[in-house]
Amino acid sequence: MPRQRGGAALVSYVLPVFNEQDGIRHFHEELVAALRERPEYAFELVYVDDGSADGTSLILEDIAKNDRRVRVVDFARNFGHQMAITAGIDEARGDAVIVMDTDLQDPPKVSLQLIDAWRDGAEVVHARRRSRQDTLFKRATAHAYYRLLRSSTDVDIPLDTGDFRLMDRRAADELRRFRERSRFVRGMVASMGFRQSEVHFDRDERFAGETKYPLRKMARLAIDGLTGFSTAPLRMITKLGFAVLAFSLVGICYALGMKVLRPEITVSGWTMLMVVVLFMGGVQMLSLGVLGSYIGRTYNEVQGRPLYTVRQVISHDSEAGGDGTGHGH
Repeated sequence: MPRQRGGAALVSYVLPVFNEQDGIRHFHEELVAALRERPEYAFELVYVDDGSADGTSLILEDIAKNDRRVRVVDFARNFGHQMAITAGIDEARGDAVIVMDTDLQDPPKVSLQLIDAWRDGAEVVHARRRSRQDTLFKRATAHAYYRLLRSSTDVDIPLDTGDFRLMDRRAADELRRFRERSRFVRGMVASMGFRQSEVHFDRDERFAGETKYPLRKMARLAIDGLTGFSTAPLRMITKLGFAVLAFSLVGICYALGMKVLRPEITVSGWTMLMVVVLFMGGVQMLSLGVLGSYIGRTYNEVQGRPLYTVRQVISHDSEAGGDGTGHGH
């Protein structure tokens, strides 16, 4: 059950933002309108500006000056969506923490259903997409990826869920202990346990602007999820090695049989040689690539650098400023 602070539970919203000047003010208005339906709660809105290069920072500063519930965590540069979520959770003080995007694909009113599920006893509430307004390619690849990830890991990662979710204070504090750099937050949350439930919703189109997750970033996030919560690629190398060995034995038997049984049609074997060499070379390069992904993750972790750097934290009752150092540790 929600813990009480002065008679009202505090719900924190963690809202990562990157180049959303065309829609961020409208999003804030929509969110504020939705929150009016739950007057029994207190709210804080933690916007994390992930190094926006347009006018987003100025708009967020103006929003913070006019709404005392708003705090803006301003990154020194772009660190990525998963780092922005991490910084917001580090900053949030609520009894429950809701993470959602600010492009209105995650409807603010759905977050109220997450709060209701938390009030009923859930400690982690996932917003699961019943439908989504995306391209056929993105829908198909996302559908296949989530099922591949779930089948290859020991962690029960909910299907068709992004980072739109609610976490109880205890779950949020536990997540703050996860400090790896190659972050896949939805997998981390699933791995923690707690009492988890789902709320189904229909994902809308973006209100304005372009997606901040192009194919390149989606592929990188997919690799982080697979390598961060599964050793399946390493096991695939072993299976591939056995398959290549079997293929090689068949080729050897074929070559010896032709040499003994049909010596008159046996030629120099250039074609077979090239096929085997190219095939083995491709397998070796693939194996090195998979191993390199895991080694690269290890290299990034042992450096021990801060996850992110904060330029300033802006709020209604304070001047813009901040040390820009402690938040990343």
